[in-house]
Amino acid sequence: MTGAFNGECDMSIRKLLKGFLDFKEKTYETKKDFFLKLAERQQPRVMMIACSDSRVDPAILTNSEPGEMFVVRNVANLVPPRADDDSKHGTSAALEFAVTALEVEHIVVFGHRGCGGIKALLTADPNLSAQNTFIHNWMNIADEARRRTLIIARDQPFDHQLKTLEQEAMKTSLANLLSFPWIRERVDDNSLRLHGWYYDIHDGNMYVYVPEKDGFEPLTVELADRL
Repeated sequence: MTGAFNGECDMSIRKLLKGFLDFKEKTYETKKDFFLKLAERQQPRVMMIACSDSRVDPAILTNSEPGEMFVVRNVANLVPPRADDDSKHGTSAALEFAVTALEVEHIVVFGHRGCGGIKALLTADPNLSAQNTFIHNWMNIADEARRRTLIIARDQPFDHQLKTLEQEAMKTSLANLLSFPWIRERVDDNSLRLHGWYYDIHDGNMYVYVPEKDGFEPLTVELADRL
């Protein structure tokens, strides 16, 4: 380990390390056969593209077991369009592996209310200036969604605009998924399905994107059965 640590930071790390020891004793050892089977191979049926936000953990929110989801987390849960160049494309590489090697059957773009990256995009935060190249270039993925938001929600309060942009950015990511040919062909032959889920951290509800209505509806048992 490197760097200087104050007491508060040291306690945070210690809590995580002790948390693992607790997991090892109370979870791993009691379900050892399950984890040994996982060690042989992974066979997730779902890929989850979620935000890096520390408050929004898709595994916790969906009560998932290890091995159920192949998860990518990035700033603002964005999917870039396909680009054939020599840049390093982490999210695109994960998509390629999940779809062509793991053969997942579902890809979920998992957005949430109160996203800091989306808020910075909407407010033209200085952190998105060209001086902050990584953030600036990444959030440009959602710039078209920002322009749509400023048209369709221009007369609405800021909170409404922010929620609109969070959801419009998810729609952009869903469209960008189809720019990858190995995703498009699997969607066309119904071996792969795309989903947009939006978690409202304020009211605790999930909202699901319904393409036929081009909008998000509250998740219910009945809606879950139709997806």
